[in-house]
Amino acid sequence: MFDAIKYPAGTLWTGDFYNEGINRENLFDKLKEECGVFGVYGHPEASHLCYYGLHALQHRGQESGGICTSDGSQFHYHRGMGLVKEVFDNDRLATLQGQFAISHVRYSTAGESKLANAQPLVFKYREGDLAVATNGNIVNAPEIRKRLERQGSIFQTSSDTEVVAHLIARSQHDDIVEAVREALAELNGAYAFLFMTNGKLIAARDPHGLRPFVLGKLGEAWIFASETCAFDAVGAEYVRDIEPGELLVLDPDGMREDRFSPSLKRAVCAMEYIYFSRPDSDIDAVNVHSARKRMGRRLAMESFVDADIVTGVPDSSISAAIGYAEQTGIPYELGLIKNRYTGRTFIQPSQELREQGVKMKLSAVRKVVEGKRVVMIDDSIVRGTTSLRIVNLLREAGAKEVHVRISSPPFKNPCFYGIDTPDRKELIASQKSIEEIRLAINADSLHFLSKDGLIDSIGRLSDEAHGGHCTACFDNIYPTQVPDDEAAAAAASCACD
Repeated sequence: MFDAIKYPAGTLWTGDFYNEGINRENLFDKLKEECGVFGVYGHPEASHLCYYGLHALQHRGQESGGICTSDGSQFHYHRGMGLVKEVFDNDRLATLQGQFAISHVRYSTAGESKLANAQPLVFKYREGDLAVATNGNIVNAPEIRKRLERQGSIFQTSSDTEVVAHLIARSQHDDIVEAVREALAELNGAYAFLFMTNGKLIAARDPHGLRPFVLGKLGEAWIFASETCAFDAVGAEYVRDIEPGELLVLDPDGMREDRFSPSLKRAVCAMEYIYFSRPDSDIDAVNVHSARKRMGRRLAMESFVDADIVTGVPDSSISAAIGYAEQTGIPYELGLIKNRYTGRTFIQPSQELREQGVKMKLSAVRKVVEGKRVVMIDDSIVRGTTSLRIVNLLREAGAKEVHVRISSPPFKNPCFYGIDTPDRKELIASQKSIEEIRLAINADSLHFLSKDGLIDSIGRLSDEAHGGHCTACFDNIYPTQVPDDEAAAAAASCACD
């Protein structure tokens, strides 16, 4: 049986839905990517393209969505709490007129889940209307915010994105491009920004390239997205990844390629390949599914175990499980099935179901695992609570042995770049040895992919440190300056918050 899971007094969550409020992580112990952005310039159905693009990026944020369009003279925008299909319908989209647009899906990590923080954020400033949407986290936003407040700025949201808008508004430059360039130069962190006025759309990616950001084309229209899978959803053609430190400016004269910073030490987030991005996306010309299969193959070479079947924890671990099975010759089976309808609508469960909450989302296939030695592939272990629940699910279904293989190195350090991670003291790999983790999750054996194995598996052609990836969550080597104390680390949050 499951060990009792300790929850705060009262309900499991504080809002109407399980993923609204501060206690969402207690039921499903998985990392969360905070947001995704999608932009269109020069298409008469810009708002509808954004709708489909956001659908494709829904995995990056399920808490709120928003679209802001411009018809050249004024903004039309709508934001709402919930999934994209809950926020928009045909009537709503019909009111969002204009040939260019920026849009956003959001998952918050700290503070309140509320409409005020939904993006794109829209502002009035001396040069007219300004809309901003971003994916990532500005590490030094709290310091900038305090400085601006002392200088008289009044903030309407708790979002780091508003900090950037204030920097733009206070710039001595009347030209929006120069004001944006000046604001970005003050930022430290990871981000993919879309800015829009009634005359321009501006895209920018952080100097380390931590967050993914891609450029596409649909006829004569330009498309921007957090992942290439969004291009497939609207029929757009991938052109290239936006370069770190690059500034793209689109207006009636066309697209101008510019920079706000030189490209610094490249550090693409390794977790995008491991877990966050959709398997049909390409990041820096590397297909995510193929990279995950190679991780599974390498994991098999590093940690073979004799077994009867291989199964993956759906959905992000399926590719690695297939790779492990192909490398070892052990059959791949659907030993775990995901319930895809738990998302936002299941009612508050009883105490008994709270203690066995993973069963709402996953089921073990008894006829597949019963009496078998099972290799269970997962992408990461955060606190260890979910791993314990899944191992026990397999055991309750009759698995004779459960060998856990993780397609990433031990996750030991918090992320400051837009991924929802708990404090270091809550990360099981920072507190326990691998053998202690094995005992904690009730596995017969446990092995993590090595860091070198991870970098080789991703396969990006780079002679830069760590293969041009950010691996700070594994090795504590951060590409930028980060808070150096736990209190500051706990206060750091996504730019969407």
